[in-house]
Amino acid sequence: MTISVGDKLPDVTLVKPTENGPEKIQSGEFFAGRKVALFSVPGAFTPTCSARHLPGYVEKADELKAKGVDEIACTAVNDAFVLGAWQGANDASDVTMLADGNGDFAQAVGLTMDGSGFGMGQRGQRYSMIVDDGVVKELNVEQPGDFSVSSAEHMLGQL
Repeated sequence: MTISVGDKLPDVTLVKPTENGPEKIQSGEFFAGRKVALFSVPGAFTPTCSARHLPGYVEKADELKAKGVDEIACTAVNDAFVLGAWQGANDASDVTMLADGNGDFAQAVGLTMDGSGFGMGQRGQRYSMIVDDGVVKELNVEQPGDFSVSSAEHMLGQL
């Protein structure tokens, strides 16, 4: 079942890349007590994700925070090393990377996609959500191949 507005996020283990290496964190702990702008990409270093999705959140970070967002986070079915490298390559220090290496979070929220036709296996869909104290307040799921409703610009209009 796909997560909906008003639902509490499931509590699964994610991994943050840090200066000291990968750090496990429970999603319940990460999202507790604050407003998070979360976006999901099918894969780090992929064309739309690298050219438009992540850069939009980097460029709009100050505007999102001015509208009450405490943290901007990105999740992908990639390992923490790949997401850390992607973060560095894009000067995205304002975005917390949350690696979902096994796709547990993507499965728990019901937002997986089959990327095997592109040699990518099971991945998370492209989406964004505003999460307030662990509860989904806005959910924007893209149609396959699209990029519009999960953008930072769209999210700004929802805050």
